[in-house]
Amino acid sequence: MPMTPREMIKHLKKNGFTIIGQNGSHVKMRNDHTGCQTEVPYHSASLKKGLEQAI
Repeated sequence: MPMTPREMIKHLKKNGFTIIGQNGSHVKMRNDHTGCQTEVPYHSASLKKGLEQAI
């Protein structure tokens, strides 16, 4: 079952990511320990399988 954007953001926060900004409907997150940065599209639909794995 695909994750919703809200579930993905919650999962990333548990793994050390913090929200550093939002540009339109995309939430930008960064992990300060590893330096990794990612963007999560915050739309009403569920995330596609490939995008979910890429994040």
